Amino acid sequence: MNWLSWLSDFFSDPDHRSGPDSIAHRIAEHLVFSGEALLFAALVAVPLGLLIGYTGRGVTAVTALAGFARALPTLGLVTLAVLLAGVGDTAVLVPLVALAAPPLLVAAVEGVRGTDPDVRDAARGIGLTHPQVLWQVCLPSAAPTLLAGFRTAAVQVIATATVAAYVGLGGLGRYVFDGLATRKYAVTAGGAVLVVLLAVAAQLLFVLLARYALPRGVRAQRRAADRTR
Repeated sequence: MNWLSWLSDFFSDPDHRSGPDSIAHRIAEHLVFSGEALLFAALVAVPLGLLIGYTGRGVTAVTALAGFARALPTLGLVTLAVLLAGVGDTAVLVPLVALAAPPLLVAAVEGVRGTDPDVRDAARGIGLTHPQVLWQVCLPSAAPTLLAGFRTAAVQVIATATVAAYVGLGGLGRYVFDGLATRKYAVTAGGAVLVVLLAVAAQLLFVLLARYALPRGVRAQRRAADRTR
């Protein structure tokens, strides 16, 4: 049986059209896990990264920490979280937040550091305080880099959120793990394809945000920077 037959069987299964095991329900669960992880990671990593990028203190430590965090085994973190906190959302959110935080932190740092020093000096010269320079000058300049960091984090989190099923929770990982456990490979294949499609959709969303949602001046500055490379 080939992949096309497996996918046909998966998507034509009535159990996957409605109810708790439906595709729509599993996607919603997957998005909730992913969205919560991105939110918690952003609340910690983005303000810290903006501060470090603006002051220039701790940049080397951020780079080292980001590299270390990327090397952490996700399933190992899930197992440790289960042992410490029991089976629940925490067991999934801890490793997903640990996965999402490094690219957001690095993006915030590099985005602020990439602000034109002359523009920062000019802002200080007209009387803006340091917090005002950070939020009114550096943050808009860092927006494209931040969006790129969010795109990277979102794709990684969506691809990894299948581990929720490892501890008996929901999401698209239920199809992958349950299919393997019961040798229903059509279910495994369908779940894997849905995860890939969801990750691709997230990537396209952030590409569109970078192209159309950023302020016009920021987009023009970004295009000018791309032409000089």
